[in-house]
Amino acid sequence: MGFWLVLVFTLLTCTSVSVSDPSDEACLAHFTQSLKDPTNSLQNWTRPNFANPCNGFTSYLPGATCNNGPIPADLQSLVNLAVLNLSSNRLDGEIPPQITMCAYLNVIDLHDNFLSGQIPQQLGLLVRLSTFDVSNNKLTGPIPVSLGNRSGNLPRFNATSFLGNKDLFGYPLPPMKTKGY
Repeated sequence: MGFWLVLVFTLLTCTSVSVSDPSDEACLAHFTQSLKDPTNSLQNWTRPNFANPCNGFTSYLPGATCNNGPIPADLQSLVNLAVLNLSSNRLDGEIPPQITMCAYLNVIDLHDNFLSGQIPQQLGLLVRLSTFDVSNNKLTGPIPVSLGNRSGNLPRFNATSFLGNKDLFGYPLPPMKTKGY
């Protein structure tokens, strides 16, 4: 049962944005049709609810959680996690530095949320990290050197990974324009 909940959570992550994707809706519809539901627990799992599964923190789909609010620091318990894609989920708050406990992370994709604060310096210590995207958030401060200017065989992240954060600065972003008075 745990596998199915993870799969459903993953699929809902894709549908929790304000505009639903018809292919995600079709995938969820096919998925729910393939399940045996003798207790009729999934009766609300219908196409109209897939198009708009959340109202704030309330889910119209029993057993599913709507993905807004902060990134839970408890992710650190998923020590074998390789891909963290929480993009386009209206998440807010800061990026928890505890996610560096997931030493096998090779993808961190947090773009198109409302994340604020600074990018934790510790993220640059993830030697397997090959994809990193925090674009279009509300992040501030300097880009950690350990992420913006990686050396050796470590992949480097270009400016598109950081764009759309008005008060974020440092390499690889172009210099900030000064206000002329």
